[in-house]
Amino acid sequence: MKGTIRSKQNSRKLQSQLELLMEFFQKNPNRDISHPEVVDWATKEYTKRTDKVFRDPDRGIRQLHEKGYLIKIKKGVYHYNPNAIKKRNLQDFSIKLKETILKRDEYKCVICGQGKQEGMELHVDHIKARALGGKAKIENGQTLCSKHNFIKKRLAQTETGKKMFIRLYDLSKKEDHKELKNFCLDILKIYEDHGINGHIIWKK
Repeated sequence: MKGTIRSKQNSRKLQSQLELLMEFFQKNPNRDISHPEVVDWATKEYTKRTDKVFRDPDRGIRQLHEKGYLIKIKKGVYHYNPNAIKKRNLQDFSIKLKETILKRDEYKCVICGQGKQEGMELHVDHIKARALGGKAKIENGQTLCSKHNFIKKRLAQTETGKKMFIRLYDLSKKEDHKELKNFCLDILKIYEDHGINGHIIWKK
């Protein structure tokens, strides 16, 4: 009984999972911290305080970065500097605007062309990410299925495109499709000329 009361009291003290993550970073300011260190502490602490499971701490960390509370040093490593917090005004699409974008894209994923008729869950995605200043405007919106929305969020718009053109280039080489191969070469050369996604290596 006492344990239940204590758990409820602790649960009231904890307003959200994001606040628990921020509590960790506030206790560890001005140092580079990797995901596992934060996740291990947050999942144990959340269970101890609430008797519940912290389902997706990685997503919470990304949200804190997107909101401007954390500095991303590199993949999976974040830094909290209390003097450098920059809150971002992240814009989301309104219900009306989402419907307009879905209708414009004919209720189909702009990458694979599948939609609800094929049993796909559709999302309205920011072409330029909100965290990079992407606005909630119709020209910055696109319809993606859940699969390609996940890929795009993980790799970003230009990285997704480059990987797709690399695969298409490799296929055109294999099938000896010269026009398509040259087209892909021109696109991939533009990536190189502008220094975009140089960490993604492709062999000519």
